[in-house]
Amino acid sequence: MKMKPHATTHEENLPRIRRIAGQVQGVQRMIEEEKYCIDIVTQIQAARSALRAVELRILQKHMRHCVHDAFTSGSPREAGEKMEELLRVMKKQY
Repeated sequence: MKMKPHATTHEENLPRIRRIAGQVQGVQRMIEEEKYCIDIVTQIQAARSALRAVELRILQKHMRHCVHDAFTSGSPREAGEKMEELLRVMKKQY
């Protein structure tokens, strides 16, 4: 896969994922300590939002590089496979 200048790498997402893991561990502690329900739900929503942001970054990287390269390769089969892959992922969100 060709990388374009300033492309994000998966490694750049690791600090975000570690932070999210810490948030989830915090939610676990809150539940164990029987904290106020709304406070727990608020923290769960924050963790979900952070995960969605990482998901979007990775999807954007995939679109800008893998999908773009498949469509510019001149291979209808490769382009079709990438399109089907994207559709499968998008269907899982609904």
